[in-house]
Order: sequence, then C-alpha cells, then structure tokens
Amino acid sequence: MDLEFLTSTQCPGCETRAVQPHTKYTVHEGEERTIYYCPACGRYFSQTYATPLAGLRTPLSRIQLILDALTEGMGLNAVCRTFQVSKNTIAIWTTRLAGLKETLMLYALSHRFLQQVIEGDEVYTKVNANVPALESEGWTIVLMERASRFLWELQCGPKDHQLFEQTMQRLVQVIHQTGDLSLVTDGERRYGKVLFELCHQALQTGQRGRPKQTLPEGVRVRVKNKGSQAHKRGRKRPKYQAPQPEHPATPPTLSDTDIHANHVEAFNAALRRRLASYRRKTNTYAKKQTLSKPGWMSIGSFTTFGGPISRLSSFRQSL
Repeated sequence: MDLEFLTSTQCPGCETRAVQPHTKYTVHEGEERTIYYCPACGRYFSQTYATPLAGLRTPLSRIQLILDALTEGMGLNAVCRTFQVSKNTIAIWTTRLAGLKETLMLYALSHRFLQQVIEGDEVYTKVNANVPALESEGWTIVLMERASRFLWELQCGPKDHQLFEQTMQRLVQVIHQTGDLSLVTDGERRYGKVLFELCHQALQTGQRGRPKQTLPEGVRVRVKNKGSQAHKRGRKRPKYQAPQPEHPATPPTLSDTDIHANHVEAFNAALRRRLASYRRKTNTYAKKQTLSKPGWMSIGSFTTFGGPISRLSSFRQSL
C-alpha cells in the first residue's frame, strides 16, 4: 500500500490547493518532507498536517514496510525484533490508520456501479477467554464484491442483531449506488432478513388490499443451505433458496452454481493467517475487542484500498 496519498497539499486555513513548496525538512533515515506556503492566507504547513500521519517523524516508507509485514502474516514479536520498533508504536500506527476506513469508503460510495455480486460470511475468533462461539465478541462479518474482491464491510462485535444491522446499513448505501446487486451467503439467513427490514418497499399493483412488501428492484438475496438435513423433521429446505420476496422486475441472473461464498471464505482463511500477530493463544487475537478491531480495520483498508485506491478503480463502472 502506498501511503503517499495520505499526505496533503491543501491549505488547512482557506482550503485552497494553490499552494507553493517553501522549504524541506528531514525526518529519520533522511526522508525529506515539504513545508508548503499558501499565498492566499500566508499560512505555512507540513505535507502531513491534519492527516493520520501528523506528528510522526518516522518515514512513510518504513511505516509501509512494517505494516505490510504484519498484514502478510509476520508475527508481532518477530516484527518488533526485525525492525527494532516497539509494540506501542505499532499500536499507534494501526489505530491511526484504522480511522481511514470510513473516509475511503465515502470515496467508494461516490461512484455508480452497473452490477455487483456480493458475498457475505462471518469469521469467528476468540477474544480474551475461550467461551462458546455464540457468546464470543470476536465475530467479524465480511462483505466482499466477487469480481474485484473489493471489501465493502468488515464489522466486528458479538454475533447479534445489532452486528448484522450495522453491516446491512452499509449494504443499503451500496444498493443506492448500484443498478443490479446480488447478495449471496452460505446458510446464514439473517443477512436477507435484516436487509429486508431496512430497505423493503411496497409493491404497487393497483389492486385492492394491502400491497406486498418486496426488496427494491434489482436487488436479490440467495442462500446456500449447506449440510445434510436428514436428521431434521418436517419439510426440508432446498439447497439454493431466495429467502426474501423480490421485485417482479428483478431479472433472475444468478444460476445455482453461482450461489456460493467461496471467495470470501478463502479471504477469511488468509485473514486468520495475517492476523496471527494479535494471537495470544490458539485462535485468539487480542485481550479485548477494542484491541482487535483496529487490526481488522487497518487490514481491511490496506487490502481494499491498496495501490492507492487501485482496487476500486479496477472495477467501478459509471452509469
């Protein structure tokens, strides 16, 4: 990930970009940074002013190298020994860069998309203590666009209705910017249920009676019911299912072979290896949820917007 896009050439006083380089100063390892001068208001400011890197005298190339090592699965203690940096310093960098997620996502949502197939899945990790899975605070919901592997959401917390609602609120924003969207999950039905609660609409047919509630036009939800149902009593669920009513004008563009979340499951497996730096015990990533969440956010930002923003530019299509 190229961190140069985090620097600023906009005057913090009058917000003009008609600024001039004034002088240069040197930080650690000889890296030079620029002091800019604004002719409009007479203000001087550094290129890292009012950015997540403000006040850091560590070279951007070194921060990038260390965080890349962490995201590729190198352990935290190994990184500290190899690059001679403290754990607290890495924690500060991670916390600062984790805040970029929302800003970069606003840039992503400013574009229009023709069609998207989004896969949803959950990652379970242990936090602090080895408790039953449903009681753990270490659940993370991942929403990934299939064609480009673009991460629309990485939401952390207990696996409850609130977690799914926060995740689906992001998907509602994506729906408003997309002409044709499909959400595919493996077995978990709360994705479609919560999405239907947030964005359902009445189907006006002109007939008498209460209108039917459906998903918006162009939106479809598909669930793949995995595992054997031989032990279950009563009516068996089909392997491929549309759990929520869809708009009649929504074309059935997904075949049964396309209803899977294989790509996001592969990404989740890679995330487990990359987040090994936060491991204290087997499959445990942090003492507290507040310590593991910045790690997830920074990994998600690096994976999604690395390049910079090249992942988004590779698949956006203007209407």
